[in-house]
Amino acid sequence: MSAVLNTGDTAWMLISTALVILMTIPGVALFYGGLIRRENVLNTIFLSFVSFAIVSILWFVYGYSAAFGADVWGLIGTIANPFFSGVVESNTLSSYAPTIPTGLYAIFQMTFAAITLALISGAVVERMKFSAWLAFIPVWFTLVYLPVAHWMWGGGWLAQMGALDFAGGTVVHVNCGMAALALVLLLGARKNSRLLPHHMGYSVIGTGLLWFGWFGFNAGSALGASNLAVSAMIVTNISAAMGMLAWMLMDKIKTGKPTLLGALSGAIAGLASITPAAGYVSTTSALIIGFVSAICGYYAVSYIKPLLGYDDALDVFGIHGISGIVGTIAVGLFASPFINSATTGGLIFGQTHLLGVQILAIVVIGVYSFIMTLAIGKVIDKFIGLRVSDEDEIRGLDINLHEESGYRLS
Repeated sequence: MSAVLNTGDTAWMLISTALVILMTIPGVALFYGGLIRRENVLNTIFLSFVSFAIVSILWFVYGYSAAFGADVWGLIGTIANPFFSGVVESNTLSSYAPTIPTGLYAIFQMTFAAITLALISGAVVERMKFSAWLAFIPVWFTLVYLPVAHWMWGGGWLAQMGALDFAGGTVVHVNCGMAALALVLLLGARKNSRLLPHHMGYSVIGTGLLWFGWFGFNAGSALGASNLAVSAMIVTNISAAMGMLAWMLMDKIKTGKPTLLGALSGAIAGLASITPAAGYVSTTSALIIGFVSAICGYYAVSYIKPLLGYDDALDVFGIHGISGIVGTIAVGLFASPFINSATTGGLIFGQTHLLGVQILAIVVIGVYSFIMTLAIGKVIDKFIGLRVSDEDEIRGLDINLHEESGYRLS
């Protein structure tokens, strides 16, 4: 039977695409913008917005084909549809999602690429040149994001080995976390590396938009209005809620008081960790995943970062990178054939292969992203310079890089 367009699936995927766009602008932008000094709020927000704009164009020009085109040696796709040639005009259905138009699948996948770059920006705020960030976006997108997306989602070599990533645990979170770590090691610490949120209200709104949009991120990755989408939505919410409560518990144990910032961080950890597993695990597994990711993220942020001395400003590695690792391993442990018949199950179902290949995917993608980001950063530093001047950093990037101010205070 030939594939037939399903209007219900198409409607849901249109909504999901819009939800993931909302995650980036304004979700990530506001979440990050509220967590830094007021002198840098506009620059921080700007980094997310400009990332979305540049990736939108590059995805249209060549990105979609490179990630999802015909496989070349398991490494990259062929550039068969530059400028979306034949993607929209032909009215064909996607080979990856045979009940929705190819163009819709393409634009949905674009949103994942855009948010990955926006997430990285949280590590380098308050000290990276805007011009350097503009140069970093297209190079990293081309040399890191596109190959990794092809390996996992476009029929590349990791997918051929059986690695699973439902909605971006490796492609988005491990990838951005390791890239963030590489960049902060190159940039060095800020002159004042304390976390000084100037407007927690922004961050609360941003987190709410992220939680809301994440239903498009995860449930949308079912690629249709189906039982699988419902299951993904339920476990996404459960993991986020458990992550929030677990981080609050850790705050209470350590300091005697739960914090709102900790609650927001825990929710993000729970959301990031369930992302690779959302289409494969049960509600009980989601509780475990959310809890473990928050505990691991808490220790990474509160103990490992001070111990090693790197200045990951908004804890992109500590929350997104660590949670992506936890969730990807969880697929190998908890994946259930009763939730998704595309898998024979993880370790608890007596299958060992999946856990091994999930760990391989983490190691390969993590190392590749880290090394490539170091190389890209060093080249940009040589020709443009990565870091702003001491004067610009002290006075703030908004007025010095953009001649704007987020607030007009007497």
